[in-house]
Order: sequence, then structure tokens, then C-alpha cells
Amino acid sequence: MHKFLFYVISFIAISCQQQNKATVPVFAENRAIAHRGAWKTQNLPENSIAALKYAIALNCTGSEFDVRMTADSTLIVTHDNTYAGLNIEENTYSELAKQKLKNGESLPLLKDFIKAGMTQNDSTALICEIKPSSIAGKNELLAHKVVELVAELNAEDYIGYYISFSYDILKTIKKLRPEAKVQYLDGSKSPEALAEDGIEGMDYYIDVFRKKPEWIASAKAKNIRLNTWTVNEAEDIEWLINNDFDYITTNEPELVLELDN
Repeated sequence: MHKFLFYVISFIAISCQQQNKATVPVFAENRAIAHRGAWKTQNLPENSIAALKYAIALNCTGSEFDVRMTADSTLIVTHDNTYAGLNIEENTYSELAKQKLKNGESLPLLKDFIKAGMTQNDSTALICEIKPSSIAGKNELLAHKVVELVAELNAEDYIGYYISFSYDILKTIKKLRPEAKVQYLDGSKSPEALAEDGIEGMDYYIDVFRKKPEWIASAKAKNIRLNTWTVNEAEDIEWLINNDFDYITTNEPELVLELDN
């Protein structure tokens, strides 16, 4: 009887492990990261759930989006520090959400956005850009709340990278979740400096790499992933492909996918 129970428990454990393993997404093997989603050709709002869904439909390896926090500490997905003429950090979500996106969507809550990115998605990583706060001392709280929400939703496997112009935000994320992958956007730190701080990627404006091409080889030697923003011209895309960049953040994901084959 004991042996029978042992086999039953073992079978259940193995089945659960296989089920969990099966749910882990495997991201598409291309370089295209849709900047604020794949919005341009479909005339969709940037940072909308519709743009995220179209990036997934295109099979992009990643879809980038921007996170900010309202006056009532609600995490939302939007780029600018204002929305509908209102300062985001000075207004509540209910005040901001009175104005819908142009396709009729509500101003996306980060929670709903991540849930949408976990639905029928076996190709596209969520690239979460955390916008620095203009209020002193808020960046650490912002990083905490984003990481906590991702954990609450069991969405860790869907977050390809956290990215930010704030080095402190990235360092806070690494303290909270050492296994999380992060990329720095500012362009001011060398691959050696990033490697020393455990930062996995450099996601810089393309001109930074044109002016400092030695950083490309140095990053590869340090196992720092190479990304760049926001690249839309065929000539620039081909230059990045020829230099074997890992990712290309773009408003033209269809073009990147066409050239990267």
C-alpha cells in the first residue's frame, strides 16, 4: 500500500512538473522588439493592448511597453508623463481613465496589460520599461510595486527584460529578484561597468554604438545582450543585423522581420 501511494504521489509530482514546464513561453528567435507594441501599420494606439496583441500575432520576440504610477499608486501603461492633458503623478487613475484611447480601450492598467500578454502568447516576451518618477524617493517604491505585481500574477516567465533610464530602478529590481533580466537605456555606461553590476543588457540609442563601436565586441565578450532604440530605417536595421545585435527595438517590426531572415 505504501509503495502504491509512493508511485501515485511521484506520478502526480512529475505530471505537475511537466505541466508547469509546458506553460513556460519560448520566445521567437528573431530580433524584432515592437516599440510600444506593433501599432503603426494598423493605426493602433501606442502602448495599447491591441498593439501588444498584434506584436504577438506578428511573432515578434518582444513587445516593449512603458509603466508609470498615478497619484493613488496605480500602475498604468503609458509613455508620457501626462495623459489627456493631466499630469499622471498628480492625478488618480479614475481621473485619468475618463479619457479612453483612440480605439476605445481604457487607459491600460499594468495588471490587465500583463494578463493580456500572458494569454495565447507563446512567442513574445514582455519588455517592461519603468519610467523614472519625477518625485524624489518614488523610484524604489515604483520598482517594488512592479516586481510585486509580476509575482502576484505569476508572470515572471513572460517578462523578457525590465528596462529603464534609471540605474537605481534596475539595481532595485536586481536586489528584489536577482534572476530578473534588466537592460540599461541611458547609454552612459560601458559594458564592463554593466557586467560589474550584474546588468544583463545595454539598450542604447544607435548613435552610441556608431560612435563607440568597440562597445559591441566588448559587450559580446562580457555576455551583455545588445539592443538599440528606436530603429526604423532599413539601412540602420541592416547595420545592426550585420553587427549581430541580439535585439532591435523598432516602430517597424514588420520591416525588421522581413530583413532579419
